[in-house]
Amino acid sequence: MSELPSDKPIIGITLGDYNGIGPEVILKALEGNQLAKLCTPVIYGSLRVLNQYRNLFEMKDWTLHGIQKPEQANPKLTNVITCWHDHQTEIQPGKVTPEAGQGSLSSLKRAVEDLKAGKLHAVVTGPINKDNIQSAEFKFPGHTEFLAESFEVQEALMFMVSGDLRVGVLSGHIPVKDVASWITTEKLTAKIEQMLFSLKNDFGIKKPKLAVLGLNPHAGENGLLGSEEIDTIIPVLKSFREKGNLVVGPFPADGFFAAETYKQYDAVLAMYHDQGLIPFKTLAFNEGVNFTAGLSAVRTSPDHGTAYNIAGKNQAEPGSLLQAIYLACDVAKYRTFSQDIDKNALITKPQQSESQHPAKSGKQRQN
Repeated sequence: MSELPSDKPIIGITLGDYNGIGPEVILKALEGNQLAKLCTPVIYGSLRVLNQYRNLFEMKDWTLHGIQKPEQANPKLTNVITCWHDHQTEIQPGKVTPEAGQGSLSSLKRAVEDLKAGKLHAVVTGPINKDNIQSAEFKFPGHTEFLAESFEVQEALMFMVSGDLRVGVLSGHIPVKDVASWITTEKLTAKIEQMLFSLKNDFGIKKPKLAVLGLNPHAGENGLLGSEEIDTIIPVLKSFREKGNLVVGPFPADGFFAAETYKQYDAVLAMYHDQGLIPFKTLAFNEGVNFTAGLSAVRTSPDHGTAYNIAGKNQAEPGSLLQAIYLACDVAKYRTFSQDIDKNALITKPQQSESQHPAKSGKQRQN
């Protein structure tokens, strides 16, 4: 993405379901153009919807800048691209409506189009309702799968991030009854490779140390409580270690986070969605970020949903969205930074300390 300025990334932010808390946390995160020194934000959604929420929350001393395409973005303002004919759109906070679902899809599609076209450095996606967004154009369990198809990758990695805590999952949005069948040598190998690659190329960790959880109670208890560890997980981990990778496990999942063992590793791979996300959200609910690794472009998202129960009540906290924006900026900058090093590799090979890696700085920021 060399045609874009790298010192201040252009970040697309999708509105999500406009009857949820997406518009509220976006407005609170960007109020008063407070992130203008960090990035140029471009919201994909509806200027009318955002102004309705701005009036509802009495943010009257701050205006939004309507544009038609990201090339028109003002770097000192909060820019908005309206993605559908919104002259009659009325918000209904807390209610599930087909109109809000289609609005979230329109915002997502337009932002992804611009991201693929190289007009944005990254996209931060607002929370969607996985039911009312479904249509002929969106038949996916969530953002991750939609993005994987959009960028023509076989499978993307849902990577939950909060500072030095990073949790990936082998099987994402699938029924629990199908998890065991997902644990194959091929899938586990591919997922570990994705995590190691992302830790090196998105977070600047030269020699990442990865912990892998077992599937069964007590990691199978030597086959007494299940054979997946012996048959698949242990042989795959051994093959990675034989190649010089620091891949350790399988660990019993029940005490791994409670004992703070995760602090000894750069990332953790869980076998299924709730095994990884329940402890992650317990530890980092207000600051957690969903980062989609494995794509040629950068996408992050807050780790919460639409929260209809508090929508429109001015109770939603923007912390997770802010961290998602910070991480999007950091990874986008680090990828550009790495590309610049590659281009100059024949001239010089500067030694980089951890503090010089932009992708490591998000954990230092305060909301």
